[in-house]
Amino acid sequence: MFEDAPLWAIFLLSVALFGIASETGHWLALGSRREANIATIEASILGLLALMLSFSFAMAVTRFDERRAATLKEANAIGTAALRARLLPSPYAAESLDLLRDYVAIRSDAANVASTPTEAAIARSNELQERLWRVVRAAAARDNAMVPTGLYIQALNDMVDAHEGRLTAFRHRVPHVIIVALYGMAALAIGFTGYASGLERKRWRLPVYLVTILVAAVILLIQDIDRPDSGSVRVSAEPLSNAAASIAGYARAAAGAPERVPPLPAR
Repeated sequence: MFEDAPLWAIFLLSVALFGIASETGHWLALGSRREANIATIEASILGLLALMLSFSFAMAVTRFDERRAATLKEANAIGTAALRARLLPSPYAAESLDLLRDYVAIRSDAANVASTPTEAAIARSNELQERLWRVVRAAAARDNAMVPTGLYIQALNDMVDAHEGRLTAFRHRVPHVIIVALYGMAALAIGFTGYASGLERKRWRLPVYLVTILVAAVILLIQDIDRPDSGSVRVSAEPLSNAAASIAGYARAAAGAPERVPPLPAR
């Protein structure tokens, strides 16, 4: 329910919710005829709120790091598969490199448009994986020297595993129950703060409003980090872009003249 709403709308609704909680607490305190010392309760609830905020923020950052590590792992796996594809005999090397070039282009485009791969991108990736397996199966049936082919099969298997690992990492989000509990705890804490402000007639409301805006901003940051597809804090697709550039060079070399090793400089 939180993924579809714009972040600016969530921030405004959070400020409104916490403002209503503050004013409700202030109004209840003004209507109370008894003087009560709730400083200890207020400090305890604010401390619990700070603990909840730090816990939720740590969860969001951990998931962001997992998405970044999964993206780097997938880029390295694709690059390794491309390097070992060059060991295959002709024409399997060129065909595999062309398929890998299309594959990394899809992965890179999906990461640039939205960090969470779309269903169309996933289906296209699975199709290319199947075609790559068909090519390497044909190469293994023809080539008696299994060392280059076996290395490529292992790299291709790692690439498929990295693809699934990245999908899992990008689907791993902060549970909704924690966000709901965070909102409830924040509203209760700010309500008690407003109540304390109402009991102390000389106390100004401005500090309560500042706490309201600050808490709403921190919760917004948590949800922003936890949004891999629409947030402002996104995982960089540069590793996949670099892998795409390298594979494009490999494909051009495979389509052209045979690669020659430059001679060592004379001493």
